[in-house]
Amino acid sequence: YGLEDILHKNNIRTFVLDGDNIRHGLCMDLGFSNADRVENIRRTGEVSKLMMEAGSIVLAAFISPFKKDRKIVRELVDEGDFIEIFCDAPLDICESRDVKGLYKKARSGEIPEFTGVSSPYENPDKPELILNTSKLSIEQCLKKIVSLISQRQVIKPIKSNLL
Repeated sequence: YGLEDILHKNNIRTFVLDGDNIRHGLCMDLGFSNADRVENIRRTGEVSKLMMEAGSIVLAAFISPFKKDRKIVRELVDEGDFIEIFCDAPLDICESRDVKGLYKKARSGEIPEFTGVSSPYENPDKPELILNTSKLSIEQCLKKIVSLISQRQVIKPIKSNLL
């Protein structure tokens, strides 16, 4: 939520969509099977499109494991409006950061078809930005994102004291 805070402080209308707020409402009928993951991302893409049409910058923070699903969502919006940011981290780092214990549940079999454990993750071919989160700090990642969206004229440049 660091990016949302930066944008909000700069009077930029944003909304964060993540697995929790989507799965507790719009997608509460979906599990973690591959088919359910596909539908989860499709619904998220449709909601994102509507929110973008209303003038918000949508920050969709999802594990989207399949290239074809990311392509479908990219094609929902105008050229250049989908900015894919690949947060690249080794599996052991992801597991060490897992505050919800989902990896532990996946390894014990409680969550079948879990990305990175029992279901594959397909790295993006050409994301607009790759962040190696095992080597970069949160602050460094945020600066890279703000720089990218400023360069692409999604937002006006932000003064460093407002980061």
